[in-house]
Amino acid sequence: QVRLVESGGGSVQPGGSLRLSCAVSGSAYSARCMGWFRQAPEKEREAVATIYSDTIHGRPAHGRYADSAKGRLIISLDKATNTVYLQLNSLNPEDTATYYCAAASISYGSICPWDRKLFQYWGQGTQVTVSS
Repeated sequence: QVRLVESGGGSVQPGGSLRLSCAVSGSAYSARCMGWFRQAPEKEREAVATIYSDTIHGRPAHGRYADSAKGRLIISLDKATNTVYLQLNSLNPEDTATYYCAAASISYGSICPWDRKLFQYWGQGTQVTVSS
């Protein structure tokens, strides 16, 4: 069992930044992929970024991003503390949503799934509100 606890959400003005954290505990070794998803009111939950949990040739894996996130959001993984981060930059009102951390026990080599149905473990979510 993998337990996930998010933190770091809040309210910010357009153009601002936030850093979300996800503390991973339990059977963290079984989480081959980590992901951040978000769900806005009356919308489907969508993938924002995913990252392979292991190193590739001794180096941390690169994240995979939704088109809306490229260049603004950065996912990273601190294996020493079992924490996954999502740095949110240049935020706009369309980024307002509840953000969820998720873990998947599968990967396709070093490629992570994108479909939320393939992520078995979820945190409780943290709210991000972007408004002026």
